[in-house]
Amino acid sequence: MENESGLHRGLRGRQLTMIGLGGAIGTGLFLGSSLAISQAGPATIIAYIACAAVALVIGWALAEMVVVHPQAGAFGIIAHRYLGPWSGFVVRWTYWTVQVIAIGGEVIAGGIYVRFWWPSLPLWVPVVVFSAVVLITNAVAVRVFGEVEYWFSMIKVAAIVVFILLGILLITVGLPGAEATGTAHLTAHGGFLPNGINGLSLAIVFVLFSYVGVEVVSVTAAESENPARDIPRAARRMVTRLALFYIVAITIVLTVVPWTTTAQGGAVTESPFVRVFSAAGIPAAATIMNFVVLTAALSSANTNLYLTTRMMHSLATGGYAPAWTGRLSGSGVPRNALALSALGLALAASLSAASESEAYLALFGVSVFGALVVWLLILATHWAFRRTRRIQGLPPSPVQLWGAPVTSLLAMLFLAGALVSTLFIAPLRPAWWAGVPFFAILSIAYWMTSRRSKALASAEKPI
Repeated sequence: MENESGLHRGLRGRQLTMIGLGGAIGTGLFLGSSLAISQAGPATIIAYIACAAVALVIGWALAEMVVVHPQAGAFGIIAHRYLGPWSGFVVRWTYWTVQVIAIGGEVIAGGIYVRFWWPSLPLWVPVVVFSAVVLITNAVAVRVFGEVEYWFSMIKVAAIVVFILLGILLITVGLPGAEATGTAHLTAHGGFLPNGINGLSLAIVFVLFSYVGVEVVSVTAAESENPARDIPRAARRMVTRLALFYIVAITIVLTVVPWTTTAQGGAVTESPFVRVFSAAGIPAAATIMNFVVLTAALSSANTNLYLTTRMMHSLATGGYAPAWTGRLSGSGVPRNALALSALGLALAASLSAASESEAYLALFGVSVFGALVVWLLILATHWAFRRTRRIQGLPPSPVQLWGAPVTSLLAMLFLAGALVSTLFIAPLRPAWWAGVPFFAILSIAYWMTSRRSKALASAEKPI
């Protein structure tokens, strides 16, 4: 079955939930969490709780809007409708750019995990191999992609559950060859809040990136078999499970291993989840966990490549990207858009060859800047969505964000504060140098594109 844009409605409800988790549970948790811990220590737990609340607001706001408008392009199309064409153009191109960069970050993280087993292996080698894997998976029919991503995500969800159970045993009663750790690590080494409120606020920036991906369910609406039923259900399940997994898992990491060890001095060379088992003297479990976090990175890259391809297709059908990027294969896959969206993979291979130690952090900084801007625009769209429907006397969406517009306004203030905080994190500061000119260039591109569209429309009018 096809929708109005030609995309095939081949994704089932169970696949949507797992695709949502697959897009969100990636390197932000398994690798980037060490960056947050280096800023806030044990108080990183508070950062994960606060950011979970914001992610919940964004997920619910999107579900409320997408149920009414289950179209290709998701929140980009809705922003166009309620905030104007400039917003629709900017949010879609920004999201596409952010996710293209994020894909590169995920495959680089996958390469870092592989070097847990082969430390001397050049980073670019696994990056190129993993890039080929996710490209092939995305080039097939959407139903096949959905099934592959379902099992990818199932592996890491099951692994997190096992990790939590083992962690609880290690904390309370111990494991063979490892005594119970208790909770002393949560207050040792400078206390629960070793770097004060300032450290906590800086950690929030890294933690927020762990939740990037909550918007993935809305992008799948155009290829869902029953979006009115499946999208709200998938959004609820995804966000609540995500918050539970993140908060409990990070609590275990910080309880089992001293935060000063997990933080690794702010470097990114190994997952803190693997360090938990290594520190506990369980090398076999550490190897298994490293395989799991590798799967998580590939799953996230796989889902993000799907997202960027569909967003590019949406831009093409709206006349804001080259028409050739909107063409579909016989199986309903926009392969030209897929090829263009693979730029992030090429960037990852180049960076991993030129600067192995800084590659992940460099991509992370630019991604987090754009992601925060996209989330702010999503919440602004939700405010305009409710206001417009109220003024026009239209019925409310069957899905309602609790406490709106107060909850969405508080979430916007939280995100704006996090965006400003990136100015005070040296590795992320360059993201502003790229981000501000990027939005200026986007505005110019929109002006030129809209002028050309108007000129073509005028030329086609009958005399």
